[in-house]
Formats: sequence, structure tokens, C-alpha cells
Amino acid sequence: MAPQLSPKHDLVYLTEDASHDDVIELINAEAFGPGRHTRAAARIREQGHHDRSLSFVCADDGETIASVRMTPVMAGSVKGHLLGPLAVRPSHKNRGIGRELVRIAVEAARRRGSEAVILVGDPPYYMPLGFEKVAYGALAFPGPVDPARVLVVPMAADVHDRLKGTIYWHDWDTSSMGA
Repeated sequence: MAPQLSPKHDLVYLTEDASHDDVIELINAEAFGPGRHTRAAARIREQGHHDRSLSFVCADDGETIASVRMTPVMAGSVKGHLLGPLAVRPSHKNRGIGRELVRIAVEAARRRGSEAVILVGDPPYYMPLGFEKVAYGALAFPGPVDPARVLVVPMAADVHDRLKGTIYWHDWDTSSMGA
């Protein structure tokens, strides 16, 4: 009897480009369903384009199977990025792909000069990746959000003190934004 071979997976992480738009929409629809457009974070993303140079996809043997996007925001007086959506196709979940996409995106934002990466997500998933809770109710979103799920990777010494007020789309780094 021949030995059982596990399927080969060649995962490649790439910077997002326009050719990924349709498959990213499909992946997000699978992950979040039709209600994804009504969430407070989605309302921020609707205010302006995301930054493709800080948004990434993962491909397995040429097929795009996961993505993360970063959107430039002002959060209080902090120039930062809103991370999300982060989505992985069901066939590839629980393999560390989402965590690696988050790591890549956060590091790219740090190199760009972002003062913080902010998201609305599950603390048990994101806190081991370096995210911290934002002070309860410190940021006002354009819609309801559970304040206990608002998280940040601070990249400046005084970020937590300045994360007070409204979070909104803002093209603060116009040198490399791409729609």
C-alpha cells in the first residue's frame, strides 16, 4: 500500500491589487454574510478607499483564499489604520493564515508611520497578536459597536491618551494611497 501523502500547500502572501477585488468580496460574503455592510466598521470603510499598499491577500497554489484590508483613519487625534475585514475561506481556517495576515498588515502600517492599528474584533483572537483594549467608550463609531471589542496596537507612546473622540476615514498619508 502506498504511503498517504498530505496535500501540498504553497501559501504566498501578496500585496492586494485591483485584480483581487471580486474574490475578496466573495471571501467577505462567505465569512460575514449580507449584514456585514451595516456594521459600524463597514460604515467607516464606506467613507473612503482603503490603502491597497497596506492590504494583503494569501494565495494557496494560485487561489486567493484570505484577505485583510487597512483603511486610513483619524481616531481622536491619532493617525492610524482600521484593520478589517480580515477573512479566510472556510476551507483554510485554523491554519494561522489570518494571524499571519494581521502580523504583516500591522508591521506594514508601523513602517508607514501609522500611530495605531484599530479594529473591532474578538479580544481572545487579537490580544495575543499585540492588540490592547481601548478605554471603554473612548471612541465614537458611526453606528453601534460593543466597546469591549474595540482594540488597538499602539505605535506611539501616548496613543491611549489620544484615543478619545470620533473615529472616521481620513486620508492622512496621501503619498501612497491607492483605490
